[in-house]
Amino acid sequence: MRESNPHKTLSRQVTRRDFLSTSLKAGAATLSIGLLPKLQVRAETQYNVLFIAVDDLRPQLGCYGHSEMHTPNIDQLATQGTLFNRAYCQFPVCNPSRVSVLTGLRPDTTRIYDNPTDFCQVLPGVVTLPQHFKDHGYHTRSVGKIAHGDAAWLDELSWSEPIWRERWRYIDKTMFPSWQALDVDDDELDDGRIARAAVEVLTEIKDQQFFLAVGFNKPHLPFYAPSKYFDLYTTEDFKLPVDSSLPRNAPNIASNPKGMKAYQDISYYPPFSKEKTLELTRAYAANVSYIDALVGRVLNQLDVLNLTQNTVIVFWGDHGFHLGEHGLWRKNTLFEDSVRSPLIVSMPKQIHTGATIDALVELIDIYPTLCDACQLPIPTEVEGMSMVPVIEEPTRQWKAAAFSQLVRELNNTSVDGYSMRTGQYRYTKWGSNAELGRELYDYYADPNETVNIVDLPENAELVSQLVEQLDAGWQAALPEFQEQIRVPQTLPWDINNDGIVDIQDLILVANSFDVEPSRHPKADVNADGHIDIIDLLLVAAHFGEASNPVAPTIHTQTLPEYLKPVSEWLVEARMGDDGSPVFKQGITTLEHLIDTASPRKTALLSNYPNPFNPETWIPYDLAQDADVRIHIYNVKGQSIRQLKIGFQTTGTYRTRSRAAYWDGRNAAGEPIASGIYFYTLQAGKFKATRQMVILK
Repeated sequence: MRESNPHKTLSRQVTRRDFLSTSLKAGAATLSIGLLPKLQVRAETQYNVLFIAVDDLRPQLGCYGHSEMHTPNIDQLATQGTLFNRAYCQFPVCNPSRVSVLTGLRPDTTRIYDNPTDFCQVLPGVVTLPQHFKDHGYHTRSVGKIAHGDAAWLDELSWSEPIWRERWRYIDKTMFPSWQALDVDDDELDDGRIARAAVEVLTEIKDQQFFLAVGFNKPHLPFYAPSKYFDLYTTEDFKLPVDSSLPRNAPNIASNPKGMKAYQDISYYPPFSKEKTLELTRAYAANVSYIDALVGRVLNQLDVLNLTQNTVIVFWGDHGFHLGEHGLWRKNTLFEDSVRSPLIVSMPKQIHTGATIDALVELIDIYPTLCDACQLPIPTEVEGMSMVPVIEEPTRQWKAAAFSQLVRELNNTSVDGYSMRTGQYRYTKWGSNAELGRELYDYYADPNETVNIVDLPENAELVSQLVEQLDAGWQAALPEFQEQIRVPQTLPWDINNDGIVDIQDLILVANSFDVEPSRHPKADVNADGHIDIIDLLLVAAHFGEASNPVAPTIHTQTLPEYLKPVSEWLVEARMGDDGSPVFKQGITTLEHLIDTASPRKTALLSNYPNPFNPETWIPYDLAQDADVRIHIYNVKGQSIRQLKIGFQTTGTYRTRSRAAYWDGRNAAGEPIASGIYFYTLQAGKFKATRQMVILK
């Protein structure tokens, strides 16, 4: 039977609050993020993960049928795993694509459509792929470029140790050429040092259950690599693109012509001359071979440490890359060369090794696939689908379509482009109603996308079907076999093991404060020997997670009887807040629980954070809709300030985002002095007064 007394006294709080109050006044209240949980996992059933990402890599590899390419190490990986011949990114730009992979969410869910946006800020509550593994006991490490941008350095929740990555260095492109064959050793360049660091980290963590992410920068521009890799090729090894102009009848918005004009040796926009196209293609190939050699070093170290047989390896590129097709370079289009990515998955003990699969898959499928392969529960919110069934049975019927999207800026307005790849066709629309153009390509008849056939009369019925299919979205494209393998195990935050993290788990942790031994061993979430506010916040940070797809749903509205304990937890959490992600996410959850409650009566509550700050928030509850006014005055009864809040609906106004705010100034805008003050709240017929002390 559940223990569910929300009003039990939190015995540790008075003593702890007194201690924290003193510490805060001294400016020294800190709590260590080192108290994060260190959970154990079952090594006999869960594999390690080696997660290799490559920037701007198109499927121009030997294993993808490009015999001119020298990529022996990646080719060898394909022979021991599964090569996906038709894998597609969800957004052919670096940051949106990587965020989609790391969160398991599509771009229209993440709302990240550009490189500058920090996903940690936009999605503070999301559980990333490495964080999910870390939460289940894995030691997670990041070497090189995995997430995009400097903000990724701050993602402390995902990684067990600080990431290893060299800072991005700005170069004036007008002063440097687009490619160089350098007389250097591999490790004199960034990617060589990434490989070296990855080998060192593997040696360090070989005895732990690990998730190691290794991200290489090349073949991203500029195409700089040691000269020995350029020596592998001549320009005669490559062919020119079939079409060096935009497909006939394609809308102009489909183009991205400005991808290369910036470098010292490129003074005009594409398309380039035949000679320049072949020169740049050779340079790109040399960079790919450089990365192949570095991937080989990492895979070799995995073999040397006898880890290969117990490690799932996933090798992927964040999107494709144009090498002059349609007169275009780089990515940022919805053509095949931009959205098609290389993807290889190697699983220990897999039966069909060396298989090449033509099933349509998406990079968003990587998250659930790794969970499935390592016997971890697949979070219910992820929008991809595990590829393990098709790895185990390569001829299985799979997705009906893969979906990619893009955002264009046109006349200072953002325009959405949506593209759907089926087995035979690609249909793309620009604008919510395709008002800026449509595209249709038949890859059986026209594999190089030379003619847009969307407006041909004989294709009217086909277009109508594809429009309906695109509008139905990715859910409708899933195969009939949709069962994700979900391991029947409980989450560490699910204190009562009922399959979901909810208010009852928070109550059980709070009721275990300073109780030795606790009736609920899982209440000591971080396994540090005592149960306190940090354990409660760790549970709160995972509020709503479920290990069982049939687990009961959590209440969307907090019951009134939980208001008092949640408010107490929130006060203690704020007073101990050290700025760490644990406190940040936990406090956010507790505030949400308060904001969704309906109080039984109108009340004026104690203000905060006073007396530690002259600025203050005045919290209150409304049992019914009312006009709210607050009057602040001094001990002499003189009016200091009136806050006309206005009409407020029934609910709680206890959090900083909802409570009445007073900036510590009088009606003239002058800061008030230290001392005793009073404030009166009037809400309809309700009127109450409280005292506060201002200390500066």
